[in-house]
Amino acid sequence: MKQQKAAWITVLALLFFAVGARAQTAPQATVSPSSDPKNIQAYIDLLRADVRQQKAEMMGEVMQLSAADAAKFWPIYEQYDEDLAKLNDQRVANIEEYASSYDQMTDAKADELIQKALSYRKQRSELLAKTYESVKQALGGITAARFIQVEDQLLLIIDLQIDSSLPVVGQSS
Repeated sequence: MKQQKAAWITVLALLFFAVGARAQTAPQATVSPSSDPKNIQAYIDLLRADVRQQKAEMMGEVMQLSAADAAKFWPIYEQYDEDLAKLNDQRVANIEEYASSYDQMTDAKADELIQKALSYRKQRSELLAKTYESVKQALGGITAARFIQVEDQLLLIIDLQIDSSLPVVGQSS
């Protein structure tokens, strides 16, 4: 039962992750998870792929790049997105660990999980700064600033959706 609860907390967090980044008219995923860990992982993978696609579409709409600028921007963005997906694997693992530890949380485990979360945020910030520099070199400061503004807003929405879906440490759910 505890494993099933942990799995559902993870799916719920990632579902909010997907919903928070979707456009309002985007089609909903038709796969639903069961208590089988393989099904849950497949559902998480589906949601993450959909979020990445929706996020890229929103980025394209707001960036409004010419064909020449798009040819420079999208390879940089795709590399950033790949690197961010790898970082997000750490975040998902941390959420899964939080969910499985929630009922028997200790001070040491809480500290470990928060340290991992802070490390993730630091690495994500460093990746964003590195990508900003690449976009700035390829397309100039204004376009790079627009990229950072849009990406930061999307990441904040996603973060809020994930964080608000998780139960607070030390409180009954």
